Amino acid sequence: MRTAATPMNANGSLYFNWTANDPNTEFHIFRHFADFQKSNGSTSLREFYCCNNGDSCFAHEPKYLVASTVYTTSPMTGVRDYSISFSKTEKSVLPPILNAFEIYIVLTLNETATDEKDVYAITSIKDIYGVEKNWMADPCLPNKYMWDGLTCSYDDDNPPRIISLNLSSSGLSGKIDASIGNLKLIQSLDLSKNKIEGPIPPFLATLTSLEHLDLSQNNLTGTVPQFLAALIYLSYLNLSHNQLSGSVPISLVDKSRTESLTLSVDPNLCNSPSCNATDPCALKSCKKSPSVVVPVVVAVAITTVAIGIAVLIWFKCRRPRAARPNPQYIKREGSFNLDTRRFSYDEIVTVTNNFQRVIGKGAFGTVYHGQMKDGNEVAVKMLSQHAQASVEFQTEAQLLMTLHHRHLVRFIGYCADGDKKALILEYMAKGNLGKLLSAQDDMETLSWDQRLRIGLDVSQGLEYLHVGCKPPIIHRDVKAANILLNENLEAKLADFGICKVFTDEYYTHMSTQVKGTHGYLDPEYFSSHNLNEKSDVYSFGVVLLELITGRPAIIQIWDSQKIGLVEWVSCLISGGDVRNIMDPKLQAEYDITSAWKALDISISCTQPKSVQRPSISSVVAELKDCLELVICKDRSSGMVTDEFVARSSSNSIYCPLPR
Repeated sequence: MRTAATPMNANGSLYFNWTANDPNTEFHIFRHFADFQKSNGSTSLREFYCCNNGDSCFAHEPKYLVASTVYTTSPMTGVRDYSISFSKTEKSVLPPILNAFEIYIVLTLNETATDEKDVYAITSIKDIYGVEKNWMADPCLPNKYMWDGLTCSYDDDNPPRIISLNLSSSGLSGKIDASIGNLKLIQSLDLSKNKIEGPIPPFLATLTSLEHLDLSQNNLTGTVPQFLAALIYLSYLNLSHNQLSGSVPISLVDKSRTESLTLSVDPNLCNSPSCNATDPCALKSCKKSPSVVVPVVVAVAITTVAIGIAVLIWFKCRRPRAARPNPQYIKREGSFNLDTRRFSYDEIVTVTNNFQRVIGKGAFGTVYHGQMKDGNEVAVKMLSQHAQASVEFQTEAQLLMTLHHRHLVRFIGYCADGDKKALILEYMAKGNLGKLLSAQDDMETLSWDQRLRIGLDVSQGLEYLHVGCKPPIIHRDVKAANILLNENLEAKLADFGICKVFTDEYYTHMSTQVKGTHGYLDPEYFSSHNLNEKSDVYSFGVVLLELITGRPAIIQIWDSQKIGLVEWVSCLISGGDVRNIMDPKLQAEYDITSAWKALDISISCTQPKSVQRPSISSVVAELKDCLELVICKDRSSGMVTDEFVARSSSNSIYCPLPR
């Protein structure tokens, strides 16, 4: 949506044509629009006709930096040659614009759908792990559109069944979920190169047809379970590169001796000095079994040499890459090389009307209201004189010149006249979220759906930084005061002065000095100094709690005592009480289902360990679902009732109420 097509001729039209092999084929058309030029009335109006096959025309006016989708309510069918056109209306000044275009073809399936138990299991796996694959519709049908990573068996008399699942290098985290155990006929399972923690779960024993099991390169703990030997069809087992302890069950070693099982484990699982026949770890020092010892020793030696060579190659390849500057970001030193956006100090004085109106203050300096020559309002962020502010100014200016997203504050220009430095940013009429939530004026109270939209806006801005930027960018100071709102209550993330850019998009974390704001700071980052995207997710979770509760990140309980918002909400949730959690200003006008869902999202974001938190992309998807509950449900049915409020309130506990 950040790119678009327009005709080469300002008075021309856009056309898209295709031919159908079968005139009975049904097509559903989706057109996506977003304007990049702000309309100033009739002098810059962009309006155009969208036509299907030369008729069925309708006029459309795209919105400035707001995505809109126009689609056919019934399929196009009955002809071989199709044409979609876009041409300006009589009163339009600007030519038509098209950001994205999709055609969906309706496929009629005559086959039996995938077994419903397998569908339930695989969709549970998708939801729990947040699998980022193109998994839609029926998992096994049609055959050529089978879900990526699946293998299915097809029997004319029975529904298709999932027999193989490969989620290697899929970014999974957490424990191996029991949903995998519901895939009863699975023959191959690969979960390597993920971040699965905990012991090997016993539910794997239910996969009685399993032939291939790869759990390598995870964080599995505990001992190797005996039940793995009960998987009679198992021919390949890889448990290497984990945190397992103890010894390998003798039955598994016996199967590997007979070559019915290819077994790979870490060397520390075979460290017994004895030669007890019941101790499989003694095999490497047992003279009675040279046929086993020699292959194991040779295999270990070859593996060690191979790993050593691979490490050397990796370092040789990495060094020059790390030394090269990243072309996506402007150099840290020297000029900004964007003279068209550079303002003199005298121009700043004129824009701000001699710094007449202050609209904000912070450690960096003071923010003034300004107005450009074309009448557009701006915010002028003047730099204070301390050294740290100068570093943050450089960081923020460089990043803002390269970052472009509707939910990040837009960069207008900068001033660097000697010690007079300033950033010129778009003006956000409603100020920051913190002030709006704490305002006592009932006219400024945000409704529940507005709060959800603000949360979704911010999460999408973070998703752009974490996923859309290569390498990723960590904001490090996500808080209500750094979330600004325009006149339409559209939220945008601001203040990028302490951002960190990963030096490589493949790094999982970086060690750095702890920076951030008390109450929003990730506890794991604070203790370990290891920074990653989940640190921003924690801070966002606190912001989401502020939207839900209407309370600040640090709550004053008594005159001399304060408590973090995360701890306070956790205390109330333990008692099952929602009335004291939701913002009283809402006056119980919220959908209870979406309220609990939003609360669940915020709690998952503020888990103490980063591996327990969802990715920001998962948060975006969950918040969209949450907002959809509000949009699609009659507001009157969402009033708080005692039935919903109770929700395990029988085990009440004491939590202090804020002043």
